[in-house]
Amino acid sequence: MIFSRKRADNGRHARDERADGPDAYETAGPARGPYDVAEAPDDVQRLDLGSLHIPAVPGVEVRVQADPQGVIQQVVLVHGDNALQLGVFAAPRSEGIWDEVRDEIRQSLIADGATAQEARGEYGVELHARVRTPDGPTDLRFVGIDGPRWMVRGVYQGAAATDPAAAGPLATCLDGLVVDRGQEAKPVREPLPLRLPREMADQAEGGDAATPAPREV
Repeated sequence: MIFSRKRADNGRHARDERADGPDAYETAGPARGPYDVAEAPDDVQRLDLGSLHIPAVPGVEVRVQADPQGVIQQVVLVHGDNALQLGVFAAPRSEGIWDEVRDEIRQSLIADGATAQEARGEYGVELHARVRTPDGPTDLRFVGIDGPRWMVRGVYQGAAATDPAAAGPLATCLDGLVVDRGQEAKPVREPLPLRLPREMADQAEGGDAATPAPREV
């Protein structure tokens, strides 16, 4: 079942260029998010989904798909015709994993007959792809951010997949995202746990549903 929630107001963090990789993160500190929970600004309203805390941004819907126990399977942010699918994964302390993950995604896409090429973006190297769907060709833009023992993966759909300037409020959400990795040991690349807040879990039990999320990738 998929639920939507309209978000309230929020400011935008400064969009400074940041070097790639977790070493640069730890040395320079985060000029913008995604933030580790230990370094996140505390003056922003966020939706707490466990490992991910999503900032409230005007006009952005947070759509989550969860099982009956409230464990989230998918998180998609929607603004107009644009969408941003989010995932967060465990990573080693010593190095980032986005380079390796990106290469595997690229190879998988090409094997499925899609086109995929790398390009430089605000967070470093991105992956731009065009896939075949029942509705015709669809553009996707994969963004990865390595943090301290975690990696956030974002997948843009809509105009934001080919024009980063079109991401607008979705980019603001990514900039303000907070990751709560936790202290327990986890296998590298294991998805970090995401759960519905109590009010959304109650909505799930009540059977209220909203518009389905965009295509999962």
